[in-house]
Amino acid sequence: MNTTIRIKLSVMMFLEFFIWGAWFVTLGTFLGSNLKASGSETAAIFSTQSWGAIIAPFIIGLIADRYFNAEKILGILHLAGAFLMYQMYQSTDVGMFYVYVLSYMVLYMPTLALVNSVAFNQMRDAEKEFANIRVWGTIGWILAGLSISFFFHWDSAEAVSNGLLKNTFLLAGIAALVLGLLSFTLPKTPPKVSEGKIRIGDIIGLDALKLLKDKNFLIFFISSILICIPLAFYYQNAHPFLTAAGVENPTGKMAIGQISEALFLLLIPVFFARFGFKKTILVGMLAWAIRYVLFAYGNGGDLSFMLITGIALHGICYDFFFVSGQIYTNSKAGEKYKSAAQGLITLATYGIGMLIGFAVAGWITDNYKTVEGTVNWLMVWIIPAGIAFAVFLIFALLFQEKNKLANEI
Repeated sequence: MNTTIRIKLSVMMFLEFFIWGAWFVTLGTFLGSNLKASGSETAAIFSTQSWGAIIAPFIIGLIADRYFNAEKILGILHLAGAFLMYQMYQSTDVGMFYVYVLSYMVLYMPTLALVNSVAFNQMRDAEKEFANIRVWGTIGWILAGLSISFFFHWDSAEAVSNGLLKNTFLLAGIAALVLGLLSFTLPKTPPKVSEGKIRIGDIIGLDALKLLKDKNFLIFFISSILICIPLAFYYQNAHPFLTAAGVENPTGKMAIGQISEALFLLLIPVFFARFGFKKTILVGMLAWAIRYVLFAYGNGGDLSFMLITGIALHGICYDFFFVSGQIYTNSKAGEKYKSAAQGLITLATYGIGMLIGFAVAGWITDNYKTVEGTVNWLMVWIIPAGIAFAVFLIFALLFQEKNKLANEI
């Protein structure tokens, strides 16, 4: 891969995740402060991510993989996304905002697979080269958060009360416009499938359902869905909670989670080799429970270190469960079902699991409010902590590890 292509792919990854990080992190606070959305309305809007994840395989499988170059579809989707971001920026009605954000997520979620396809198509040794390209996506997400807090100051208490968080959509829209135009200059990535009968089972990974006959994989599959319930609480409530707690520069401080994610990703091979899959994934589950207990009893004053520690645990929470789970799934599927199995797990987690999680998080937020109308954050965090610990116990008691999978790293 020559230097020019490497730079283009790195910028592509940077912008892809800069866009997401520029608006999604602050979305919960924006909905409550600008649009006066209820918990259930906020849950419905966050769940558009899940609907996008469910629909994305059809866009990729029915269109991108069969008829058009990936880089061209990527460009078209991001240009359309830039238009929708501008509509979200102008929106003052929660009903219309839902229409815009649903439309956007249906277009954006397929781009996550498309940028990978464009990158992989240029690599001779993906295992060695991909991480160096993908890390720019994490950097993009981090810089989006830092710019909102420390450059634009849109998440300060005064700015939030003045409605300035809507500018995050304008920022994301500009980045989407740039990426949309840049995409047409990316290396050509032709369709992978040119003929043959289209099978829905192949597109959404239904062939991998055969793996559920294995008791251990079934337990892992169910646990993956259940652990997404507490995960949804973090996505939906973390920023509004930190803002309400009086934490300064909450968006920038939430970027600590992405820094942690990048660092702990490097430790997964070490944990696998020393402790095996089961213990590694249990550490990830337990970290969710600990994080929410810290959120429940911390505050924005003398106990603010508890909130920062909870944010920093994101790397363990996410990497040790989801990345470890992808490796485990890959090892169980075999060559024939690898793609189908990964698709099935993605559908189960970001599709089914997160849909349930956002609905539960919205219901809890609406039903645990004080007489003054403020959110009872103690209960909002203790409940997902309990759910995460229950999943931890289920997995610890029922999953039987037969080998350490160290050779899969």
